[in-house]
Amino acid sequence: MKLLTGLVFCSLVLGVSSRSWFSFLGEAYDGARDMWRAYSDMREANYINSDKYFHARGNYDAAQRGPGGAWAAEVISLFSAELQ
Repeated sequence: MKLLTGLVFCSLVLGVSSRSWFSFLGEAYDGARDMWRAYSDMREANYINSDKYFHARGNYDAAQRGPGGAWAAEVISLFSAELQ
């Protein structure tokens, strides 16, 4: 867990180094919201084996937000993979 926390922190610092903190954090928040919307849609659809589609859609939508959204999608994907 400490290794994962260290990796998340390092990726955050590297991702923000070229942009302002506020725009990066705004993109990260919007990206996390995109991931949550895809998860909510998956729960509402309630189809067998549809999780891969909704996960890919959430990642795509979040990555379109910019570097902050791509970072949020990567972190959420890492945490969700670790929980399974």
